[in-house]
Amino acid sequence: MRAVAQRVESAAVRVGDETVGRIDKGVLVYLGAGKRDTERDAAFMADKLATLRIFEDAAGKMALCVSEVSGEVLVVSQFTLYGDVRNGRRPSFGEAAPPELAVRLYEQVCGHLAERGLRVATGRFRAMMRVSAVVDGPVTILIDSEKAF
Repeated sequence: MRAVAQRVESAAVRVGDETVGRIDKGVLVYLGAGKRDTERDAAFMADKLATLRIFEDAAGKMALCVSEVSGEVLVVSQFTLYGDVRNGRRPSFGEAAPPELAVRLYEQVCGHLAERGLRVATGRFRAMMRVSAVVDGPVTILIDSEKAF
């Protein structure tokens, strides 16, 4: 799985005229699943996102995780994180998980985060979404479960 995690002051996702997910201070996560990803990858990703120390402590150091600042998490499915642009100009998505696998892993990550007591908001899987965010820092971290095992 791949994720782009951004520290935000606020973030929201809309589908059409409806706001389907919204958070205040926390982490905006763009999450993509690869075709070889498993439940192990989902558990790894949830653990990493929940414990990522990207919030500043009293000394101004990034030493706190989202739960330690009473933050929230907005998870947006993003298969384009598997876009391969090494050849040509049009991305190839051959390494992205098929929708049936991707939605299951996406829901597992969200479930694991919620089990940790985090407030989790989501986008809508396979929908055309408009995401808005007030990025804080900016702090943006790339996470790839393939590099963990």
